[in-house]
Amino acid sequence: MSATSTQQGHGSSPSLFKQPGAVWAVAFACVISFMGIGLVDPILPALASQLHATPAQVSLLFTSYLVVTAIAMIGVGWLSSRIGSKNTLILGLSLIVVFAGLAGTSDTIAGIVGFRAGWGLGNAMFIATSLAVIVASASGGFSGAIILYEAALGIGIAAGPLLGGFLGDISWRGPFYGVAVLMAIALVATLLFVQKTPKPVEKSSLVAPIKALRHRGLLTMGIMALLYNWGFFTMLGYAPYPMHLEAMQLGLVFTGWGILVAIFAVFLAPRLQRRFGTAPTLYANLVGLGIVMSVIALGIHNPTVIIIAVIVSGAFIGINNTLTTQAVMLVAPVDRPIASSAYGFVRFIGGGLAPFVAGKIAEATDQSVAFYVGAAAFIIAIPVLASGHRLVTAAEKGQQEPDEPGASVELVVGSAETESAGPDRPVIVAVNAGPAADQVVDAAAELAAREHAPLDVVHVRETEIVEELAVSPETPDEAMDAVRSQLARVSDFGVPVRGLLLHSVGDHIDTGRALAEHADAVGARSVVLGRSARGTIAKLVERHLAEAETDKDSGRREVVLVDPAGSTVE
Repeated sequence: MSATSTQQGHGSSPSLFKQPGAVWAVAFACVISFMGIGLVDPILPALASQLHATPAQVSLLFTSYLVVTAIAMIGVGWLSSRIGSKNTLILGLSLIVVFAGLAGTSDTIAGIVGFRAGWGLGNAMFIATSLAVIVASASGGFSGAIILYEAALGIGIAAGPLLGGFLGDISWRGPFYGVAVLMAIALVATLLFVQKTPKPVEKSSLVAPIKALRHRGLLTMGIMALLYNWGFFTMLGYAPYPMHLEAMQLGLVFTGWGILVAIFAVFLAPRLQRRFGTAPTLYANLVGLGIVMSVIALGIHNPTVIIIAVIVSGAFIGINNTLTTQAVMLVAPVDRPIASSAYGFVRFIGGGLAPFVAGKIAEATDQSVAFYVGAAAFIIAIPVLASGHRLVTAAEKGQQEPDEPGASVELVVGSAETESAGPDRPVIVAVNAGPAADQVVDAAAELAAREHAPLDVVHVRETEIVEELAVSPETPDEAMDAVRSQLARVSDFGVPVRGLLLHSVGDHIDTGRALAEHADAVGARSVVLGRSARGTIAKLVERHLAEAETDKDSGRREVVLVDPAGSTVE
């Protein structure tokens, strides 16, 4: 097995940091948004003591925020498809600015709880559109946009508690005013720099997310996420009280927690998933979370034990956030935005109710019982996930039905004899919607004609998972058009040709894996890639072809890298 290449081009890839002002404006707003929940944690005990409220009453800050977010997730897609992503983003930012500021002016828990509900409405609009706007605006391409978003996520989650602790040490009103001011800056920048986004061709249905929950896989993963969020928000909303720390000290604790969340969500979760699979990793992770919560319950009178357990939980939470979302996107038989809305609705309901119930349980029994209930929620999530194990495993192996998101779609042109690659080992060419696709496909068609082999024109539609969000850079129709346009072009080369649309869920490496597994399945003799695909994807395909060559003794295979400036393969 070998790799060859055409002559190298002289252009350079766009710099990740040379982005339009629109990208930096939305990325800054993302940082502040991700600060949201962690920002409030350090001031929970201060709110309880200064406003003469019980922990259960203070926990309603989470309940109102998350329950309204959950309900709003149902309608955000409907709204965005009618007024556009930019307008939805601006409306969400405006609501956050107004209601965060009003929460800072309130003198009662009831007032803050009500204003947090408005904040949750704005946050739902923001989180549903911010990633899509960054992807649409970034000059560094889809991967560059994802990297920037992941950076914003990491900074926001880690810095939120620290800023909350610093401002909370001055006054419990500080974090609310801080969010209002920072989001106001982001709002102005968004108005100035983000271009108007086109409205989607198809309008989303208001009831589509609810109807989507009729599908067993999506409902199963949603219930599992509800139980997980119950345990997670029990810890997040109630653990600050038995620590007996000042606001700044609490901020430092949750900063350590946030750093682990970000590191494990972005870097470790994808690696564990590729090594062990989605479901097995989630089983082990849920057991780990159950153990951590039990440790908190057992050490309820020892602040040091609670502090260490809370920080350690960040690792498990980061993994779970990413892989639960990935599992949802793998099994959901509906388009990504609808699946995200349905999933968000169910999981946020669990997160919203948990802190309040935990406070009530603690008042009626003992503080430790609330955490035992949270641990039980994590453990109960395991058999719920197991009931959908077959669906998740089948989705990872690409065994879905043809109309499901992970399945391949075959598009055929030409006469009847071209409808299958047949017994001959095909040449595969990976295409995207970029301007260089024509040259890459032409080079692959020339190679196929020279070797008297059929040609597979393959496009992989990516769904990137970033913590608890999923985004695709193109619609299914746009992905199919990228294949169809090439099929029409290469019909003159005189080779049997077919087009295939594949899907990947995860990150850029999963895109390479989907292509490599297809090459292995059809016994490809060559895989032709554009020079921009050099690196991770090329290495993955090379490795899979080498393994297949060893296992099947199917002859020499190669990865061919084509420079767009060239017209033939060497």
